[in-house]
Amino acid sequence: NSKLQTERKARTNIGLQMEQKRPRLERERKTVGIMIKMYCRGKHGVRNGLCEECSQLWEYVQVRLDRCPFQEGKTTCKNCPVHCYRPDMKQRITEVMRYAGPKMWYRHPILTIWHFIDGARKEPREFTGTTWVKWRGKLGED
Repeated sequence: NSKLQTERKARTNIGLQMEQKRPRLERERKTVGIMIKMYCRGKHGVRNGLCEECSQLWEYVQVRLDRCPFQEGKTTCKNCPVHCYRPDMKQRITEVMRYAGPKMWYRHPILTIWHFIDGARKEPREFTGTTWVKWRGKLGED
């Protein structure tokens, strides 16, 4: 139980340092977390932390990132061939990105540049055990 509480506490800290093992996913996690925080502050008036609705979205986003079949080889979700978000959550995250996206340029320009670089990859890549290759349309097959 305390392990679960520790993990949840770590996940709610949006400003965590990126892990060296998974810099692409951690960068996306940080970017989306900041966007949700900006949205919650601007739309719901929450200055510290997140409201219940935004907390639920944040938890959902983290689970989706953890379960992403492409992991470090992923594109941005917008360009991904595997749409894993439920329609209601996709609508919510789209609303967040429309609100926070334009503000990211002046609030977090480096993360914004990285997001555009990551988005330039139109197709995800898979790790074959020794190298990254273009995704062939089926997960877990050579």
